[in-house]
Amino acid sequence: MVYVTGGEFKGRRLTAPPSIRPTEAKVRQAVFNILGSFIGGARVLDGYAGCGALGCEALSRGAAFVAFIEQDPETALAIRENLDRLGADVPRASWRLLQLEFTRGLEELARTQAPFDVVLLDPPYGASEGKKALNALVQCAILAPAGVVIVEHERRTELPAIIGPLQQGSRHRYGDTVLSLYQASKPSHP
Repeated sequence: MVYVTGGEFKGRRLTAPPSIRPTEAKVRQAVFNILGSFIGGARVLDGYAGCGALGCEALSRGAAFVAFIEQDPETALAIRENLDRLGADVPRASWRLLQLEFTRGLEELARTQAPFDVVLLDPPYGASEGKKALNALVQCAILAPAGVVIVEHERRTELPAIIGPLQQGSRHRYGDTVLSLYQASKPSHP
């Protein structure tokens, strides 16, 4: 079972199709502990959203807007169900779901949305998926100048220290999962 771990909707159950690997509760808590008060009022992108657990957590913890990118139709339906579970307390204008391949979703958001303060990426585990996601993010220039990117990846995967204007900062390990933080070369947050 997947539950919201903190904020206004703490304890609300979320739907997760059996075909996906939702971010573990302890890792989601770690993401938001790292972000701290930076999440309040932030514009957040949940890339490779899966069931949308990270984005729902962001809304629960005060994010102003969350965009979800998820290609799989069944999984995108789970995101809609999970947003419905959060209820009327989450205005429709505070989120957007794009059922597109990740790069195409980024391109659409770059054309139609203001830059994002926080980008949460949980690409499929694999040697090159995290790097591909970061490259696509840099190409679309969708991160706000003081924004932060958190990439979830397996321990054996090494991500580049610098990619475009982004520099890898801290890394946090939770078993076989690692959270790598990226910011512009002169970070001012987490």
